[in-house]
Amino acid sequence: MHIEPGWIAEPKIQWAWAALAAVVARHAWPLLRDPSQVLRAVLAAVFFTVCMQIAHTKVGPSELHFIAALPIYLSFGFLPTLFGFILGLVFQGLVFEPQDLVHLPVNSLSLVLPLIAMHWMRGREVLAQGLGRRLGAAAREVAGLDAMYYLGVTAMVGFWLSIGNTVTPLADFARFALSYSLWIVVEPVLTTSVLLAVKGLPQGWRDSRVLRACLRPAQAH
Repeated sequence: MHIEPGWIAEPKIQWAWAALAAVVARHAWPLLRDPSQVLRAVLAAVFFTVCMQIAHTKVGPSELHFIAALPIYLSFGFLPTLFGFILGLVFQGLVFEPQDLVHLPVNSLSLVLPLIAMHWMRGREVLAQGLGRRLGAAAREVAGLDAMYYLGVTAMVGFWLSIGNTVTPLADFARFALSYSLWIVVEPVLTTSVLLAVKGLPQGWRDSRVLRACLRPAQAH
């Protein structure tokens, strides 16, 4: 989902900064007024950064990253995930890939706008209701959310490339888009495994103040 430096003209990057600032301003106060959500945002950023560094490779005009969007979203919640993505990209740019800071707003929007769309279209209902007790039903729900999210990420990459400085062959973009089908298969397995692992913890651990602070309330129970 990374757009490499040089693909987007500077004036368009400035518009991306304005759009990202609007997203942050809209969601900052609900996060900051709840210290537990701030903690979860930091944990989400750490988890996201580790996943990105574990698996990333150049595919066509962009890069394929292991985002682990749904495990993070279902474990930490919407706002921590949104800010965790942004903080994770900042950390990655400062520590691992300084050249990516040029397109920080572009890459951040590629992750957070699909997250916002998924959350309001279906994700918030799943967070409120839970995934149920049946593993098969939970896996199908997670797979649907995964497909929704990664289609959004792919569409955002396509948007940035369409307004870029260089014409991108359709075959190259199609190769990138198809590469994300791998995560649509793998990520539901990881997500359900993470959730089952938390549910399988001893009741005393799940009732601990530390776990309740680190996970969204419904997941800690």
